[in-house]
Amino acid sequence: MNVEIAYGRGTLSVRLPERAEVTIIRKHPLAKLPDPKAAVRHALDNPVGGAPFEELAEGRRSACILICDITRPAPNHLFLRPMIEGLVRHGMPANKITVLVATGLHRPNLGAELEELVGDPWVLSTVEVANHIARREEDHVDLGRTQARGTPVKIDRRFIEADLRIATGLVEPHFMAGYSGGPKVVAPGVAHAGTIRTFHSARFMEDPGAVQCNLARNPLRDEQLEIVRMIGEVYAFNVVLDESRDLWEATFGEVVQSHLAAVNVMRESAEVAVPRRFKTVVTSAAGYPLDKTYYQTVKAMVTPMDILEPGADLIVASECSEGLGSAEFRAAQRRLVELGPEAFLASLKQKTFADVDEWQTEMQLKPMRRARVALFTRGLNDEDRRLTGVDQIASIEDAVRQSFERTGERAVAVIPEGPYVVPFHVAG
Repeated sequence: MNVEIAYGRGTLSVRLPERAEVTIIRKHPLAKLPDPKAAVRHALDNPVGGAPFEELAEGRRSACILICDITRPAPNHLFLRPMIEGLVRHGMPANKITVLVATGLHRPNLGAELEELVGDPWVLSTVEVANHIARREEDHVDLGRTQARGTPVKIDRRFIEADLRIATGLVEPHFMAGYSGGPKVVAPGVAHAGTIRTFHSARFMEDPGAVQCNLARNPLRDEQLEIVRMIGEVYAFNVVLDESRDLWEATFGEVVQSHLAAVNVMRESAEVAVPRRFKTVVTSAAGYPLDKTYYQTVKAMVTPMDILEPGADLIVASECSEGLGSAEFRAAQRRLVELGPEAFLASLKQKTFADVDEWQTEMQLKPMRRARVALFTRGLNDEDRRLTGVDQIASIEDAVRQSFERTGERAVAVIPEGPYVVPFHVAG
């Protein structure tokens, strides 16, 4: 049996052994929208927990619109221009409108990559499009600390000082914050490095509530909600995409309520009940743009954990076209390999501020405790492969056969879209 899994800008064909008992785990399909542009207009005109966009635009002096960075395939070309045209139509000068890329602590998106991200030359030529730089102190406004956990809150001043604040984003399962989009685009999206490093520290990451699809008693989500309350009036435009990256749903309105409306749609599709656990699981890192780095690939290792039998083989395919990731992530991976998982985690628990990007290495420890993780990639050199800390394979087919031989079972679960789908074991 051949199965196609997401890999790079296309798919990877995997031929599974004969007599394999294959379970394909995909999103539950939702009806495609016949007219995505009309769906955008409808969302702006019919908000959740707020006034219609045209009313919000009336009399505003300036605006800051946040967009996700290149790691999220948000269809910015569908909604940025209608928003900007609406603001200008209501008297806002174009030079008072900023589209701000919510990079968090990721690298900036520049040149051709920025053009691809925005997806509309008119937007780039009409308003300022800039990247958030989390480590540039002067770019941020200090709002104090959260009451619940004392997180220092500094947010990009372009967002804070705008008369109208809108966060736009792709709503998808997130392996530690529950779901992306909404408040998450604000923090960590346009937060200062100190803010991000605090709520990505071990005391947050090791909390049992910091898992995919969970918004209740999730410490990251709780901090995000408190931060948006500290900011004040914030709106959000949220999108849900299908496996083909076509628009399934769009919501607009007050940042928390509109996000929850989109999450409820995403839950129907992305959270998949599975009646058993498996000793062999094959998954992807969701293809481009998420599988550009090994850093993002870690998400694919975490999201299927609930259907893994203890000691299972977890086989992950990721192109890693840009290599391992940031220099900071590379340093964290090197410490993991040199210290070993237990000593590495012990070192994290002693810190108040996490080192930049080491939280991704910490998340990698979770599937490593449960399974033998193997990576198929063509994008890493030998040293980078060593620093992944997981097994390297030249053939997914051979890895599956070897897993069958080791476990004595012929059942295999395949998740073609990787971390965009979250399987949960539900006993029959």
